[in-house]
Amino acid sequence: MKSTDLQQQIAVTLLPHFGKKRVRTILRHLGSLDEFFKAKKKQLLEIPGLSEKHIRSIDLDLALKAAEPHADYLVKNGFQSHFYQDESFPKKLNECDDAPLLLYSYGNMDLNVAKTVAIVGTRKASDYGKKLCEELIESFASQNILVVSGLAYGIDIHVHQLCLKQKLQTVGVLAHGLDRLYPAMHRRAARQMLENGGLLTEFLPGTNPDRENFPMRNRIVAGMCDATIVIESGIKGGSLITAELANDYCRDVFAFPGDVSREFSQGCNRLIQQNKAHLITSPEEFLTFMEWGKPVTKQLDLFEKLNEKEKAIVSCFREKMELSFDNLIQHTKLSFSDLSVHLLNLEFSGLVKAFPGKFYRLAL
Repeated sequence: MKSTDLQQQIAVTLLPHFGKKRVRTILRHLGSLDEFFKAKKKQLLEIPGLSEKHIRSIDLDLALKAAEPHADYLVKNGFQSHFYQDESFPKKLNECDDAPLLLYSYGNMDLNVAKTVAIVGTRKASDYGKKLCEELIESFASQNILVVSGLAYGIDIHVHQLCLKQKLQTVGVLAHGLDRLYPAMHRRAARQMLENGGLLTEFLPGTNPDRENFPMRNRIVAGMCDATIVIESGIKGGSLITAELANDYCRDVFAFPGDVSREFSQGCNRLIQQNKAHLITSPEEFLTFMEWGKPVTKQLDLFEKLNEKEKAIVSCFREKMELSFDNLIQHTKLSFSDLSVHLLNLEFSGLVKAFPGKFYRLAL
């Protein structure tokens, strides 16, 4: 992209009294930034919601001058830009009313893959939380899923590092400009992420990680993803803000329940209790809900070799993902001993998994 094009894009984000929605309205009528910069007062007055006062406040020359050093810095350092009208801009994010006009990135990323998930959580991750992260990322390894988080301490950085291990594309959304990194101790992981993913922000170089920037960062995390998964959270915190935003954007939100006596289970449990998140206890449940997992008939050849009673058992799971032993007796009409034998055979075949409490699921 030419520096002058980027300069125009940055300039419109710097116009006083011109928020994201107003700029989008103007460009919807004029067609392009170039037309905006060439437009006469008469043309601008024809745009709904644009008054003479607004038009008098426009100083495009001043905005272009302010944008020039930023554009030069971005180009010189090999950073990419994504204007909301570009093909590279996250399409899911563009559906949100408060989406930014312009994003900046560093790395090698595709922001429009078919499956995108945000994984967020506490900065004080426990072994339990880390284990859940590991199971999730391992389940994503064979799929083209983009994993997004905030490069923060705890769950965020653990997720990014696991993605690196599994060679999954992962993007860290920043609350500051690309000329710095917070926290600095995550610099090595951030550098490794550039090969398959990288860093993304709406903030210009020179912007510090100020407190008010983090909720703005969180809306990008929530808005650009199909789903948000919360792994361990206190009753307050950034991950709950992200979950609330995802709900506002009509995205799916999931949470792993935790020990009611633990501080960093309270947020997840509250989300589930208030019906603001789907309860999940395994990666398979998430993948099945999103219809991202392998189909139930992944071992069709094995299914065809089953006897009639075993086929009847497997068929029960087409209506419900998890069934108890008693449920299976009720559905199949098999005796206790008969069902026990056939369930054991299905476990050995790798078609069914047993869980505590005599519950069973198909092994997806």
